[in-house]
Amino acid sequence: MAPTTPYSRTARAVRVVAHRGASHEHPEHTIEAYRQAVADGADALECDVRLTADRRLVCVHDRTVERTSDGRGAVSAMTYEELSAFDFGRWKGEAHRGARVLLFEDLLKEALAADRPVGLAVETKHPTRAGGRLEAELVRMLRDHGLADGRSGLVEVMSFSRGALTRLHRLAPGLPAVHLMERRLRAPRPPFAGHAGPGIDLVRKDPGLVGRLRAKGLRVRVWTVDEPEDVELCVRLGVETLITNRPRQVREQLAAL
Repeated sequence: MAPTTPYSRTARAVRVVAHRGASHEHPEHTIEAYRQAVADGADALECDVRLTADRRLVCVHDRTVERTSDGRGAVSAMTYEELSAFDFGRWKGEAHRGARVLLFEDLLKEALAADRPVGLAVETKHPTRAGGRLEAELVRMLRDHGLADGRSGLVEVMSFSRGALTRLHRLAPGLPAVHLMERRLRAPRPPFAGHAGPGIDLVRKDPGLVGRLRAKGLRVRVWTVDEPEDVELCVRLGVETLITNRPRQVREQLAAL
């Protein structure tokens, strides 16, 4: 039997969530990035969702498409058909030319079709002109697939917006919720959320934050954890979930720990 290290039991229990897919190797939010993440052993797939002008849920992080496509304009001002005309892969290299905007429903189907349980961590992006319609459409789609009550354990919702978390709880109180954090948490605990999600920069500056959040009864996930020393730090602090652009490397490091 291999000797037990100070990390081994904790490291085995850490969940690995692929940030916009295996986005270090592939263009973020593309089907190729997510398929690679599943192959790399990710426990769940993280995605950002926005609502198009014709009320389609698409996986795009930014308010506009300039950074990740050859198009221009705000996601919310364009239809899905208009967004589909843009190349969302070439910015990452010629090998990725031709990747198209990804519908959230197609990602959901991809996760459900995996040969093992693969979860989805869905972030609703705010501020947006869609307002509360974004959460309403997300919950409607999850309900259509029998996932809105949270009993499957496959879907969790995330947001930096306290208002969004409140709406999500009202629409689907059974869904696990994550309050994402860029700054220290001021409130005693986030509304209706059982998880807190600080960024790695915040954890580096204030490692004691993880313990204080856990003392509030919150489970902790940290984003975006790509460097080996950050993985070790998070495991040492008792972080339950790591969100990373490099799911294969992080999974391998956790196994070695």
